[in-house]
Amino acid sequence: MAKVTMPQLGESVAEGTIGKWLKQPGDHVAKYEPLLEVITDKVNAEVPSPFEGILTQILVEEGATVPNNAEIAVITTADDGAGNGSAPPPTMAAVEPASAPAVASVDVAAVATPVASPVVEEGGRDDARMTPAVRRLLREHGLRASQIAGTGHGGRITRDDVIAYAEAERTGTIPAAALTPPAAVGAPAGGMPATPPSAPPVEYTPGTDEELIPWTQMRKGVAAQMVRSTTTVPHAYTIVEVDVTNLVRLRDARKAEYQASEGTSLSYVPFFVKGVVETLKKHPRLNAHWSEGGLLVKRHINVAIAIAVDDGLLTPVIHDADTLSINGLNRALQDLAERSRVSRLRLDDLQGGTITVNNTGWFGSVASGSIVNTPQVVIVNMEAIVKRPIVVSGPDGDTIAIRSMMNLPAAFDHRATDGAQVGRFVADLKLWLEAINPETPIY
Repeated sequence: MAKVTMPQLGESVAEGTIGKWLKQPGDHVAKYEPLLEVITDKVNAEVPSPFEGILTQILVEEGATVPNNAEIAVITTADDGAGNGSAPPPTMAAVEPASAPAVASVDVAAVATPVASPVVEEGGRDDARMTPAVRRLLREHGLRASQIAGTGHGGRITRDDVIAYAEAERTGTIPAAALTPPAAVGAPAGGMPATPPSAPPVEYTPGTDEELIPWTQMRKGVAAQMVRSTTTVPHAYTIVEVDVTNLVRLRDARKAEYQASEGTSLSYVPFFVKGVVETLKKHPRLNAHWSEGGLLVKRHINVAIAIAVDDGLLTPVIHDADTLSINGLNRALQDLAERSRVSRLRLDDLQGGTITVNNTGWFGSVASGSIVNTPQVVIVNMEAIVKRPIVVSGPDGDTIAIRSMMNLPAAFDHRATDGAQVGRFVADLKLWLEAINPETPIY
């Protein structure tokens, strides 16, 4: 018999709450098929089964909170003689549910080593057998695995399958009925909703002067992470001013064509994220995590994106962001935004971030100081783009011109790095953004 254990939900998370069992004792479970939902402060995440067989016993009832790696279920596999009468009868173990289910010490970003359990793609097709290169190509072209018939061993989707499908889709050789592109999202910036989320109105109990609104699981998690970050991380800040006039011109020139071609809007944020990942290549020590033993410099550039949702904040991650074009980043941002709003993020979406980008400008902010998303060492803000009169130097001297300007603040962990290093990083990011021109590739 194979034992199923509670997965690690985040680097600083010690326990998890069983939200819902998706299978019952006696049910057949395919490998990587969703087995249960686990509640975190950010999302009700589906956990796939690591084995194929018969769910023989549920050891932890819904609502109970157990530590990581605790045994939560038993699956009888073929090696155990399932189906020949040797399997024990299905039972439900009696476990006392926690009186107040909660996840302790939950990271807002859930920045962690990815959970070993494979992830099931939305729609039922698993992507656990796909290589990272294939997953990146799917994100790049805005495709889902469920759209493509794999030609590899056992129906596995290969790199050539994705390229062939994308080309057929581009040339219109795929029947319209066979196309199921991702839904367009009207969020123009970094996955933020088209209308910023607002809290529901407060309804006071008749005869009272105040109303107690209990904290949600998400708000508790946000609070815990903010306290942890501000009490353990010595914050420092720097800010530069960026002339993004050429960025505005490029987007204005390409957005109608892009909308017609891709069926979705082109926001400023993928340009900004592209600038961040390209600049990080020159400053790899900022693509890192703090640890007591030393600076954990990360090989992969995984950008966490701060997204405001109802009564909380999520920071889902674009993995291997440096491998994506501006179009690929735009698709990834909008996909994360849409799934954040409907609570369809997966565990790996919330893990592995190495730097955070915060689009504070969406709300009209022109200067702000964010809290470092520990154990990351840097968070970069994208403030509102504002037209202002600026002194411009030219061959004939200085003149006054109306330019599109944006402030670029960065907060950093002063234990892990210093102002000079972060200052050089934001200066190079400024240069990258100001170097955007009509020839800057979108694809």
